[in-house]
Amino acid sequence: MDPETFCLAQNIYFEARNESTAGQIAVGQVTFNRVNSKRFPNNVCDVVYQGPKYESWNTRKDKTLSNYERVYYPVKNKCQFSWYCDGKADDILNAKKFSEIYMLAVEISRRIIPDITDGATHYHADYVSPEWANHLQKTLTIDTHIFYK
Repeated sequence: MDPETFCLAQNIYFEARNESTAGQIAVGQVTFNRVNSKRFPNNVCDVVYQGPKYESWNTRKDKTLSNYERVYYPVKNKCQFSWYCDGKADDILNAKKFSEIYMLAVEISRRIIPDITDGATHYHADYVSPEWANHLQKTLTIDTHIFYK
């Protein structure tokens, strides 16, 4: 598996696995729109895992470890995508669904599907009202997500 496609598939799986195909595509396209924006990291995995992190106390106390050996965790509820830092296990429990989403992620990565979000770089569930949404332009609503640029 390609690591970038895997990161994209993870993001779609955890953010929109119960949404329609259009909703899943839109979440994937927001991820790519961020990659293409100067305001976000320039690769999919860095976009997906963006947010403050803290070092494990086990590795922090060992000054002999290299940076590669150190372990970091996301700060709870401070990430760009909530699934990554909600404190829950990030286990893929439905392999069949993940496989379907991975194939969709391949198509999104290859730019086979046009951007249905009109350049959106943000979204949120329709049952929350984040303050930042007031400063962006709404582009569309799909299923339970509202998209903005």
